[in-house]
Amino acid sequence: MPLKPSTRTVSIVVIVLVAALATLMVTVPPLQWRAKVVGLKLAGRLPELALIDMVRWIVPGSPVYLGDIVHRPTIGAGIRNVGVDNSDFIKPGQATFLRICAHCHGGDANGGSAPSLLAFLSHATHWEFFTTVKGGRGGTAMAPQPISEREIWEVHAYLSDKARAWTREVAEHVALTAPKVDVPFSKLLAAADHPDEWLMYAGDMQAHRHSRLKQVNRDNVREMRVAWASQLRPATKPLAATPIVVNGTMFVSESPDGVVALDARDGRLLWRFTRPVDPSKLPVCCGAMNRGVAVLGSRVFVATLDSWLVALDAATGAKLWEVRVADHQKGYTMTTAPLVLNGMVVVGVAGGETGIRGLLAAFSVEDGKLVWQFDTVPGPGEPGHETWPADDSWKTGGASTWSVGAYDPQLDILYWSTGNPWPPFDNRSRRGDNLYSNSIIALKPKTGKLLWYYQLTPGDSNDWDATQQVVLADITWQGEKVPAVLMASRNAFYYALDRRNGRFLYGKPFVKQTWNKGFDAKGRPMRDPSSVPTPKGTLVYPWLHGGTNWWPPSYDPKRKLHFVPTVDAATQYFTVDEELKPGTMTMRGTTVLASNLPAVMAVKALDPDTGEVRWVTRLDRGDFEQFARVTGLLSTDGDLVFAGFMDRLSILDADTGAELWKFRPGALVNSGPVTYAVDGVQYFAVIAGHMLFSFALPQQTLQSMAARPDGAKKAAAAKPAAVMQSSAAVAR
Repeated sequence: MPLKPSTRTVSIVVIVLVAALATLMVTVPPLQWRAKVVGLKLAGRLPELALIDMVRWIVPGSPVYLGDIVHRPTIGAGIRNVGVDNSDFIKPGQATFLRICAHCHGGDANGGSAPSLLAFLSHATHWEFFTTVKGGRGGTAMAPQPISEREIWEVHAYLSDKARAWTREVAEHVALTAPKVDVPFSKLLAAADHPDEWLMYAGDMQAHRHSRLKQVNRDNVREMRVAWASQLRPATKPLAATPIVVNGTMFVSESPDGVVALDARDGRLLWRFTRPVDPSKLPVCCGAMNRGVAVLGSRVFVATLDSWLVALDAATGAKLWEVRVADHQKGYTMTTAPLVLNGMVVVGVAGGETGIRGLLAAFSVEDGKLVWQFDTVPGPGEPGHETWPADDSWKTGGASTWSVGAYDPQLDILYWSTGNPWPPFDNRSRRGDNLYSNSIIALKPKTGKLLWYYQLTPGDSNDWDATQQVVLADITWQGEKVPAVLMASRNAFYYALDRRNGRFLYGKPFVKQTWNKGFDAKGRPMRDPSSVPTPKGTLVYPWLHGGTNWWPPSYDPKRKLHFVPTVDAATQYFTVDEELKPGTMTMRGTTVLASNLPAVMAVKALDPDTGEVRWVTRLDRGDFEQFARVTGLLSTDGDLVFAGFMDRLSILDADTGAELWKFRPGALVNSGPVTYAVDGVQYFAVIAGHMLFSFALPQQTLQSMAARPDGAKKAAAAKPAAVMQSSAAVAR
């Protein structure tokens, strides 16, 4: 009589088999992504994907590949039809299309009584096409279609093949009609010599955000009007991008998932690139924003919210390559604009509130291959690791890099700034200085090797990240001309360092502060112990969002003035006991704006030679939440400083700060203004809400200027700039 196995034996066998299966799924590549997709579904992170669809599509031989979902938080971007480019799909797809779809969408699929499917597929994801055909579109004539899922994917393969040819034709037309875009690195190094264009996020490699244009000046700026406006894609918060202008073409990122090219003369849309991203599935700290693109050669580079770097064809918007910079599942996001160097594109990451290990990385502009990576939290055996406890806190130490750097070609040094350590409000779990958080770092651009650093707020517990714009300028210090790196920091101090070696020159408060008693000989701040957050609350100047924030400043090299958007305010800082969960937003504290101490928003002109404030223009005063309602600054040789706050744009006199011009765009402002010139007309462009405005002098003023003996000759042939226009459809 056979022996019956005991319950214990059966249990052991089952456990062994499950463990073996789990090991197999984790170690065998074709099974790895399937196991991860199943895990995501079981965790409730793929609600759009029906369980039965997942089961059908996850098996080998399925017409759908789900593996990309693992690295992309948006299901629309992660589902791929494997039948694209496969004749076994394309041929039957053509027959089904002619039988089911052609009578509405046209025999060539380019539109009939229903819209063009070729235009739709030029931007739609595979998933979007599938769900539209299978489920229809409510409120339209598009009903669910009576075909199988296999047939839907076959039709998609056929139409994708046709759409590629159609897209090439459209792109060729756009390329023929749009101005040529070709920006060599040598031109970027001399960006200040090309004031008709705005070639970089910060204007030039020195991050001056200053233009030599002066057609619009303190004498005529009051006459400036809206020249055109272009509505960008709606966003939950005001768009934060700085437009880039090259040879009459403007490139603007649309948060959270797109880039557009516009005719800088009138806002006409040339092309639009979209790459779906769902911010709700990402560990976003402070809004699904993107601060802009970079251009080198004939390519446009954009960092995505889910931490990928994408290269586009500047003439057509076609994607050339994309590479993952970091893993969003570990808390990483990207909100910054890239910085291009010779053959490389450098980009930083966000995630200082979600327990990342910060990094700065450089990629080849040709193919996206990683050139180097600098970890802003040093690991064991690396210099600076001793500033962290003898545990694993460094692995989630923060120190994000979501600002944009500056480059000195003579010294061949790249300068960047870093964010707060994690958790932001409680340093008890990370005792020490926590290098290289809250620092200015200097790197060798070819290798990413650290040359020197200066830490602004060691062991920060107030969330005063140092991700403000670094600015390069020569100053006079103690009778000596010194090549300096300047920063107005969130911690309320204005810093000047010798950019050759990081030597501390000075740090002076530009708004009220109560945390620092002074600096030692090496520039280390002497923290007032009473300014540390506590469970009962600690009142500290500056407030949570700092004396300034990411809002880019401007530097006028003629006047040697540094213009900075500032806030004078205090905050009650509280510590809160909560579990540290890397990959999620964990602050271990909270703050309350001191309501009995009104905040003051102002633009200040700082003297880099002394650190003293030369003039102040108050923009507002009161109990306000201004974090997402401030523009960057822009100065020009027309003796102007462009600024903005809340729903108001202002232009100030660069010598006195007096307001010369104002405009209410009807939306909140949070972007970087630029200026450029086309056909002899100078424009100022800035985004308010999700509307991009471009301003210029009216035709009558330009003609009057040209008629004067000393007038601007180019203005005589200028196009009218007084008529407001609006972009609508993609070029055909």
